[in-house]
Amino acid sequence: MKLFWFIPTHGDGRYLGTATGGRAVNFSYMKQLAQAVDHLGYQGALLPTGRSCEDAWVVASALSAVTRRMGFLVAVRPGLVSPSVAARMASTFDRLSEGRLMINVVTGGDPVEMAGDGLQLDHDTRYELTDEFLSVWREEMKGNEVNFHGKHLDIQGGKLLFPPVQKPYPPLYFGGSSSAGQQVAAKHADVYLTWGEPPEQVKEKIQEVRKRADDQGRTLRFGIRLHVIVRETEAKAWEVAENLIRYVDEDAVERSRRILSRFDSVGQQRMSRLNGFTKEELEISPNLWAGVGLVRGGAGTALVGNPSNVAQRMREYAALGIDTFILSGYPHLEEAYRVAELLFPELPLQSQLPVSPSIWSPFGEIMAHENFPDEKKEGTTDEQKDSAVGKH
Repeated sequence: MKLFWFIPTHGDGRYLGTATGGRAVNFSYMKQLAQAVDHLGYQGALLPTGRSCEDAWVVASALSAVTRRMGFLVAVRPGLVSPSVAARMASTFDRLSEGRLMINVVTGGDPVEMAGDGLQLDHDTRYELTDEFLSVWREEMKGNEVNFHGKHLDIQGGKLLFPPVQKPYPPLYFGGSSSAGQQVAAKHADVYLTWGEPPEQVKEKIQEVRKRADDQGRTLRFGIRLHVIVRETEAKAWEVAENLIRYVDEDAVERSRRILSRFDSVGQQRMSRLNGFTKEELEISPNLWAGVGLVRGGAGTALVGNPSNVAQRMREYAALGIDTFILSGYPHLEEAYRVAELLFPELPLQSQLPVSPSIWSPFGEIMAHENFPDEKKEGTTDEQKDSAVGKH
């Protein structure tokens, strides 16, 4: 498995739907978070996009200079930037970060926001534009000169002078639940992303996209976007989940419903149906909780439970074909450490961390300036623990 984290450039805090427990997401905070991701061994981090967020390219560029290993999953928005300009941006970032860029292709969104950005195309037309955009972008990134005349784009002599580090180009991640979106993903994407729907729904999407890709003579990898609330016990995890929405009242849910209902994104519509904009019966599948989506657009579900149960649910997704998990939790800095501590040992991970046998440090605080703490084993008696401490 590949595990990614999330840089919350739209805000962070301990609770949803309130300024209580909130925190400023400034460069200092994002730097702390990125360096934690880098240090803990996540593959990288997703940066969100839209007018509610700091610009993903600017943030990722700044954070790439203060990190060493982590990758950055950064959005391109067909229709808001030309494919040739996007190719130059991607190639420059890939070179300066020494091959740490991944591209998140974002076609959908809030129609009101897109109109404010000057993009006033309907749902399927945006995917037509995305198809043309990626046809040009991929060829230019490969080093080819492009002459392309389509319904939406007219590119004459488009080319890239400075090539990317990754060949043929940084990998393309693409999410789209509609038929039009899945068809574009099958034709162009390297990794197809789904939001955290119940396993049976994810299975159906993977089967459909896999078939469409096979018809194109291509194979894809698959990823999923989820929040995660993991604690030492099942009861504690569910207590934290309920506490996360303690300030979410009916007015907040109704305001969110009005905004999210105007989206023409099929993926957003599917997310909203999972919670029905009500706080009742939010566990929609074993350990899968739809509470986040009551007030948050996009990814609206979380895996909730103890490490063993959350890992089991992830293995179930992996059995369907998912190999990339893009996770997040509130607040993101503390939860990055908590997930690494509790969940990483339960999973077969592809780690970014180098092997450094010459570097050693104790796990936990040394006791009484003398004794190194043992890792607590389940079922260990007090007498065994005392004996183990004495050995050191």
